[in-house]
Amino acid sequence: MAGISTHVLDIANGKPGSGMRIEFSILENGEYRLIKTVRTNQEGRTDEPILRPEEAKAGQYELLFHVDEYYDGLKGKLSDPPFVDQVPVRFTVFDATQHFHVPMICTPWNCTTYRGS
Repeated sequence: MAGISTHVLDIANGKPGSGMRIEFSILENGEYRLIKTVRTNQEGRTDEPILRPEEAKAGQYELLFHVDEYYDGLKGKLSDPPFVDQVPVRFTVFDATQHFHVPMICTPWNCTTYRGS
């Protein structure tokens, strides 16, 4: 199955990152153009794929994870300004027939991503 998907894990609290805002953009003419904004559900996943298989095409994309808003909404004691704020993840879809899963693992102090399955 082709397309793009994501999910968020909050390892500081040991739970899915539910309610995180994510902006999805494509690189066109040297600039990123916003395609859509989504929020993660209770499982830390989006209700629909970020990009459906039938819409998939090769290109450069960005997922912008609003980590600062997420942790601010939990009302924990964080630094002001936050150490991690908005985290852009830029990646290339080189084969539109493949599925690209781009998860975010985060805390208020670090984050990581990888190409999942």
